[in-house]
Amino acid sequence: MRPRPRPPSSTRRAETPRHEGERERASPGRRRAMAPPELRTVATALSPSLLRRRGVFLLRLLLLLSVAAMDVASAATAAPLKFGINYGQIANNLPHPAQVSGLLQSLNANRVKLYDADPAVLTAFAGTGVEFIVSNEDLQNLSDARSANAWVAQHVQPFLPATRITCIIVGNEVLSGQDTAAMQSLLPAMQAVYQAVQGLGLAGQVNVSTAHSVNVLATSYPPSSGAFREELGQYIQPILNFLAEVGSPFLINAYPFFAYKASPGSVSLPYVLFEPNPGVVDPNTNLTYDNMLYAQIDAVYAAMKAMGHTDLTVRVSETGWPSKGDADEVGATVANAAAYNGNLMKRIAMGQGTPLKPNVPVDVYVFALFNEDMKPGPTSERNYGLFYPNGTPVYNLGFNGASLSTSPIDYSASSSKPAAITFLMAVVVLLAGFFL
Repeated sequence: MRPRPRPPSSTRRAETPRHEGERERASPGRRRAMAPPELRTVATALSPSLLRRRGVFLLRLLLLLSVAAMDVASAATAAPLKFGINYGQIANNLPHPAQVSGLLQSLNANRVKLYDADPAVLTAFAGTGVEFIVSNEDLQNLSDARSANAWVAQHVQPFLPATRITCIIVGNEVLSGQDTAAMQSLLPAMQAVYQAVQGLGLAGQVNVSTAHSVNVLATSYPPSSGAFREELGQYIQPILNFLAEVGSPFLINAYPFFAYKASPGSVSLPYVLFEPNPGVVDPNTNLTYDNMLYAQIDAVYAAMKAMGHTDLTVRVSETGWPSKGDADEVGATVANAAAYNGNLMKRIAMGQGTPLKPNVPVDVYVFALFNEDMKPGPTSERNYGLFYPNGTPVYNLGFNGASLSTSPIDYSASSSKPAAITFLMAVVVLLAGFFL
């Protein structure tokens, strides 16, 4: 609450009493012995009326400084957005993990997904409160109980609780490949890792899952008709049963960019970029979808329901949009990448759910933190980053949670806001000591 405005100066002068000495001089009929000038100065400074005036001034000053300190504190402790970021490291020019913490703070992100269990990263983020997902794609090795236990004991347990590791992803998009042996090893590896987590007493802190490409779906439109590919049923059904048993989420990597790239003439760009559009109505549910990502999420819910599971939560372990691509990669532009990720993060900040699950906030890990110059494949694969390796934003995300600077980030600089709060409070204490 702001302090009430001070009265006009003329009123303040009218209300200000004169010093005792002035009142004595104004009464010529009375005479009293005059003290030496030094004592009169001290007496004047200690007069009750002046102390009252100084007390009022001090209270007003304290109030103003307190309001300023609260404003700074509020800005310094803004609640993190409920989104994560994929931290890939297939590059030869990335900053040291110890320097990346400040960059994540500029994004106001509080969750990170790794594609391994890099000890340098996990150590660098100790004590920050950032939640981590770690990964291991060595399915053959993890299928062995002793190997799985050794891996968890070496790569996960030592970093807890200083670094918050909340999930282990076993394999990535395994069911979208052609490796039958890997598909057969996926569930045994997940089970072995979970048993290791249990055996080490970490089951209450760390869950176990695997990430799937959205193309495990045979049907995704309309969302209510979502269904898994028939040939994958023998693998997906037991995985769903396992996830439900241990309380882990179903993870998908969903990229509306690929749908637009494949059919730019039939897929609406505003629909995939979360921009204003008429939307698409699901004829079976009458639910309206104004973006493709939410439709894909609800299609996965429908596919799981068709397999007897309404007890699982869908989380998006990867989604993003490239800022640059090859000549045949339609839509891979800075403007589209900024629109997709910026609009998505705004919705996450609102705690928005999908049309089918409006009360379940969408849980997303954006791909990716940096452009990665050594990734194979088309140009787009090296240009999904929100930042260049030197910390410069690739584009303006257009919301308060992200860095809006167009100059390189000073990774080593700590926030000046806590220091400002400390300075203001120190001023308050000094002034209080001076006046009181």
